[in-house]
Amino acid sequence: MFLDHVTIWVAAGGGGDGASTFRREAHVPRGGPDGGDGGRGGSVYLRVDVGQTTLQDFRFKHHFRAPAGGAGAGAKRHGRAGRDIDLVVPPGTAVFDRDSGDLLADLVAPGQRVMVARGGRGGLGNVHFATATHRTPHHAQRGEPAEERWLRLELRLIADIGLVGLPNAGKSTLLAALTAATPKIAAYPFTTLEPNLGVLDLGLTDPEDTRRPTIADVPGLIEGASGGAGLGHAFLRHVERTRVLLHVVDVATPTALADHAAIREELRLHDPALLAKPGFVVANKIDLPGAAERAAELARSVAADGEACLAVSAMTGQGLPELVGRLRTLLPVAGSDEAVMPAGVVVHRFEQAASTFSVQREADGYRVRGRRIERLVAQTDFDNEESAERFQRDLERLGIDRELRRAGVTAGDTVRIGSHELAWGDEPWA
Repeated sequence: MFLDHVTIWVAAGGGGDGASTFRREAHVPRGGPDGGDGGRGGSVYLRVDVGQTTLQDFRFKHHFRAPAGGAGAGAKRHGRAGRDIDLVVPPGTAVFDRDSGDLLADLVAPGQRVMVARGGRGGLGNVHFATATHRTPHHAQRGEPAEERWLRLELRLIADIGLVGLPNAGKSTLLAALTAATPKIAAYPFTTLEPNLGVLDLGLTDPEDTRRPTIADVPGLIEGASGGAGLGHAFLRHVERTRVLLHVVDVATPTALADHAAIREELRLHDPALLAKPGFVVANKIDLPGAAERAAELARSVAADGEACLAVSAMTGQGLPELVGRLRTLLPVAGSDEAVMPAGVVVHRFEQAASTFSVQREADGYRVRGRRIERLVAQTDFDNEESAERFQRDLERLGIDRELRRAGVTAGDTVRIGSHELAWGDEPWA
């Protein structure tokens, strides 16, 4: 089964809690704090593996979580860091945030790696909070929560040459004639239900040509494919990355001209840039009765649009040497800048400054948003009185306390920060 789109859930590991401990040794009456830091949680990465050709590894498993960081301990012992996990994907995988629809990365280069869920930072142990005036702090930070998100992965095959056309136009037969691929071939439409890949060895006809371009046979398109009809909606995206596009037309049928016009229109509706790709029309099945006349008529018709046409028979091999010769001139020269695979794209989005925050009135309380304050509340142990008092001072230091009062907060109101709900009081928070 060719799996080219999937939805997965990824979660990084949370950071380990910092320790609140004190040195206890004989003859050391005032050992002081010695709580170690928590370890960072593991992150989740996607990595390109050229050995992968589909998203088959995600067919049955859709949830992935990295290990959490270990908790700190006494004697300033730090917690163990969580192990990062790598999920391998094939070249040509586009990564989207499922909920927002934003493109996160377009992975095409071998070995390319992108973080899709960041592990939480470990909490600091109480040894970090000792001062000259407060030498025995009981406050230690909790580990930072980890990121988790739903991702949509879409595979768009990276091929040098793409074959498009109506069902039963002979694309699979042409692929088998040009390469060592063995696609299913039969005399009925929709024999090909998933893309097939083959490698054309140009060195067989020219020993000095070391290029071995890949050819993708895209399942047959029908009229309305760009709008979701037939199989085209699922597979049209696979021709977007091809360098050369060959439109295979069955000239044994009386509707050859109309067939060519229909597929050309579907390509235009899906992406007008597809029509600007290098390529030509392949008039296939020239060996059948009446096909030669229709091939000549098709050639005259496409010439008016500036297209070239070549008559071949994928079954008998007629015209295939000429076809390979034309492809040799259209493909980039080995070692040229055009032949180099693109580096891929990772989208970096602007994030607000750590100290920025906002206060919004809600129907049943107030909502405070801000990267820094949300991290602080997540790392605060409110069961520890010293930690709760420290958080209150952080609110005043960051100006959030003043902004909430300006917004009209009163005793008993609920204030939400991140996933926490806090009750506002006249005195420090409850």
